[in-house]
Amino acid sequence: MTEKPREKLLTSGAATLTNSELLAIFLRTGGSGMPVLDFAHYLLSHFGSLQAVMTASQDQYAAIKGIGQSKLSQIYAIAELGKRFYQEQLFCQDSISDPSEAYCYLVSQLAHLEREVFQVIFLDNRHRVLEAQTMFQGTINSVEVHPREVVKEALRYNAAAIILAHNHPSGVAKPSEADKKITQQIQKACRLFNISVLDHFVIGRGEFFSFAQHGWL
Repeated sequence: MTEKPREKLLTSGAATLTNSELLAIFLRTGGSGMPVLDFAHYLLSHFGSLQAVMTASQDQYAAIKGIGQSKLSQIYAIAELGKRFYQEQLFCQDSISDPSEAYCYLVSQLAHLEREVFQVIFLDNRHRVLEAQTMFQGTINSVEVHPREVVKEALRYNAAAIILAHNHPSGVAKPSEADKKITQQIQKACRLFNISVLDHFVIGRGEFFSFAQHGWL
């Protein structure tokens, strides 16, 4: 007899469960005449990924039979809990020795958004996180960023370093010429105040681009 997801989690650990099994635990009951595990697998197949399941809109879920307000609330609560986990993890670190340590947090905040958003993480001289702030919001394919405002906020937090990040709703993380230009402008403005730009992450869906890793900073 196949072990049920809850029992499998307790005997073998959460890491051994598939995405369908984990989702089934939170859904608790099935829908559209399907057992819960089959229903969880159906949702993943329908939306294409776990991330898409967690971030689909209410309108998108309206077309799915078996998803009522209760299940929808559970799904959204799980997604928000994940975001808060990575946020807390980021702030609890003694220091960020490598900018990539902020990657999971940035993905949780930006990867699912349908409009471009520009976020800045402010760090002290020991690279401890002081604040993470969404500074600019744009359209589906662009966001207007003002270097002066970034520097102004960095000075307000007395930051010694910053990490930049923005998303590409298209899912493709390749930086544009505008991305390169604004990064250079921010770096130049920050240099006047001895503030280091440690990295600029472009977040896609399932992929990212690091300016630092490519030697662009």
